[in-house]
Amino acid sequence: MKGRTKTVVILIVLAVAISFFPLFMLKGAEFSGSDDAGSNMVNQVTGGTYRRWVSPVLETLIGGELPSEMESFFFCIQTGIGVGVIAFAFGYLYARKKYGGDKADQEAVTGTDNIKSGTASQET
Repeated sequence: MKGRTKTVVILIVLAVAISFFPLFMLKGAEFSGSDDAGSNMVNQVTGGTYRRWVSPVLETLIGGELPSEMESFFFCIQTGIGVGVIAFAFGYLYARKKYGGDKADQEAVTGTDNIKSGTASQET
C-alpha cells in the first residue's frame, strides 16, 4: 500500500472507532440531543416558569408540532444544500488550480501580459 492510501485507511478506521466507542463503553446510557438537555436545564434554573419569546413559524402555520418525518426531511434538504455549496467550492478551487485561473485573472485585470510582450497600445 502506498503511504497516502495507508493514511486514508487508518483515518477512516479511526473515525469509525471514535463513532462507535461511546456505544460500547457506556452500556445503558441515554444519548439525548442537546435540545433536550438545554430545555431541561432552563426548566431547572427558572423553576418551570420560562416562556418562549417566539414560536416556530411552521408550527404556527400548521397549528401544531411538525411531524418527525418532516423534521428529518428539512434536515436532509439543509444537508444537501450544504454539501452542494462545499462541493462547488472544492470544485472551483480545484479547477482554478488545475487551469491556472489566478494567473489569467491577474493578467486580465492588470494587463501585465501586454506590457511584457510590448504590444500595449501607447496613447499620444
